[in-house]
Order: sequence, then C-alpha cells, then structure tokens
Amino acid sequence: MRTKKSVTAQDIFPQLQEWRRYFHKHPELSFQEKQTSEKIIEVIKSFGVFKIETNVGGYGVIATLTTGDGPVIGLRADMDALPILEQADVEYASSVPGVMHACGHDAHIAILLGVARLLSEKVKDRLWRGTIKLIFQPAEESCDEQGESGAVKVLKSGCIDDLSAVLALHMCPWQRRGTVQLHDGPSMANNDEFHLIIKGRGGHGGYPQHTNDPLWMSTFVLQTLYSISGRKLDPLQIGALSIGQIAGGEAHNIIPDQVEIKGTIRSYEERVRDQLVEEVRRAAEIVKPMGGEYELMIQRGEPALYNNLAINQVLREAAESMTIIEKPFGMGSEDFSYITREIPGSMFFLGCGLEEERGLHHPRFDIDEYSMVDGVTILLKSIESLLESEGGRL
Repeated sequence: MRTKKSVTAQDIFPQLQEWRRYFHKHPELSFQEKQTSEKIIEVIKSFGVFKIETNVGGYGVIATLTTGDGPVIGLRADMDALPILEQADVEYASSVPGVMHACGHDAHIAILLGVARLLSEKVKDRLWRGTIKLIFQPAEESCDEQGESGAVKVLKSGCIDDLSAVLALHMCPWQRRGTVQLHDGPSMANNDEFHLIIKGRGGHGGYPQHTNDPLWMSTFVLQTLYSISGRKLDPLQIGALSIGQIAGGEAHNIIPDQVEIKGTIRSYEERVRDQLVEEVRRAAEIVKPMGGEYELMIQRGEPALYNNLAINQVLREAAESMTIIEKPFGMGSEDFSYITREIPGSMFFLGCGLEEERGLHHPRFDIDEYSMVDGVTILLKSIESLLESEGGRL
C-alpha cells in the first residue's frame, strides 16, 4: 500500500503567497485590525482542529491545538501595519492610502497560518503530546492612551499564562533568503522617548537683551545631548540617543517663550538605560544658570528583547541547513520583549532580502516571498522538537 506523502511548507507556498498578498493589500493600523482578525479566524476555522479565542488584547486571535498533557508552546505573529504611503508598483500594493505593511507583519501572519495548515495535517498522526498556541497579536507598532502595546494587553488577558516557551520571527531585508540571524541574550533595544521643553522669555527679535532666549539655550542643550553617547557612556556599552523633533517660534522676528525637543533613547542593558535617562536630565539642567527653566517627560517603552539561550539552540538545529548569522538585531525595538520578559522565548530574523534592498519601514518595502517557506519550516521543526522532548527543552 502506498503511504500518503506528507504536506510540506514548500507544497503550500502558493497559499502562503495568497495570504500574504491579501494582508498586504488590506493593511490596518494598530488597534484597528478588525478585517485582518476576521480573515485569520476564517482561515483557522477552515482547518477544523483549533480552538479559537478572539478579541484578545484588542483584535488578537489565539488558535490552540492540544494533543495531550505536555509543554505549552506559543508562536507569535504581529498583525498591524504602519502609517506609510506605499510606493511599490505591485499588483498587491496597499489599497488603503497612507497605510502599508512596511515591516513584514503581513508575512508573519501568512507564515503562522502556514504553520496552522501543516499542524492540521500532522495532528492526525499525533506524533507529539502537548499544546500549541498560535498567537496573532495586535498593535506591535503603537501604544494606546495607557501607553500599552498589543503584547502588554495580550499578557494582561491571561490567555498565555500557561506557556512553557514562546517563539517569534521577524522578516530581515538586509539578509538574503536562506539566512537566519540569531543572537543569545539582549538582541534588540530598550526604547525610551523623551520630551524636553526649554522655557525662557520671548520678545522682539530686534531687542534680544529684553528676552531670555530659549532657542539660544537649546543650542547648548543640543550639543550636550549629542555628546552623551561619545563622552558619557562607556565605549564598551551599547546605547544611542537621537533627536527627531525640534519646535519653537512662529515668526522670523519673534523670539519664542519655549522650545520643544523630542527624541529617542536606545540601550541593551538596564544600567545603561538608567544612565542615559539621567544624562538627558543633566543636559536639561544647563539652562538654569542661563536663566531658563525646563520640563522633562520620559516615556518608558519596550524593554530590550532577551532571547533565551536554550530556545535559540532549538532554532539553530531547526535552521541547520541554512546560513546562520550570530549577531544582535540592532537598536530597533520589539514589543515581543514584554512577552519574553515573562516567558522563556526567542525571536529570529529571517532573511528575505531582494536584489535591491528595501529596508524596514521603507515605502517600497517588499520581500522574497519564498522565504516564508523557510519561516514555516523552522517554526514547525522547533515546536516539534520542544514538544517531543520530555517536559520541553527548557
């Protein structure tokens, strides 16, 4: 009797591509992923084997498959798009003006649906014991008025409290297909924002002696801020400070009462994170001897992404046929870090670069779609490895 051939990730590539292009064409911003959620639910229901939880942390969806007592392994994909006007000339370009999947979340969703598709076939053979939770998470890119992103809200829902381990991936346009980027420990940055208001006394530009010019004071503050990384931080430590907005004044001949400076602070270690925040405060203090005052607001964002060493080893084995780059992912941030702070977890970057590199958040961002086959394969091998090991591998 001829045995039935198992369905592979390569076999379902046309479906992966169809799903990814659907989500790319219909992007939705953070906390607005209603249509995206409905499509995910429709596809998951068609497999007929998953328990589905909806409206998790917003429009999040969790699909659960259980084959008996054992570890509970989570796989997470983010769902939201960015407020970017797409410039790519492709037939599946965004149909929503000013909104675009420019960070690969459309591919993340398609890959997780691909894993679901193959699990629905494999569950019939019951080759493992345990539970798999596929977590389609909303709002990775933005926070709500409470300062909470989707990962925080999913954690607060209690729906993933039982996880033994959690895995995620991110598309990586600076690596070509066939490459996986991994790193143990801190791999993406703490993300803090600052809003500094320098206050003086405005007046006529022709009579500066009657003013206390906050623009003049801000030039000294800016020099100090820009020198922090090079002169206050240990050269062996990882940290960055960048200024993204400066606002002050409304006319060429009027000195304003105040100047606003907004920026971002990035780091890997908590000690460095605290030091950089303190150095920003010290820089602001410069205005006081000049007769100025200031207000400083610090918004604590995502913590550094910490990749679990044991789970990374599972990923290495799952990706052993590919080129593995051992390197941190840079100074970007990821709200998956909130989850890995509570649950052993790891994220890998999946090579998907085109001939012409189109970076993350670029208006022409696109991927080598066949890399999704690699993503499905690695995730499937990893969860099978974790579930087949007695009690998991942690």
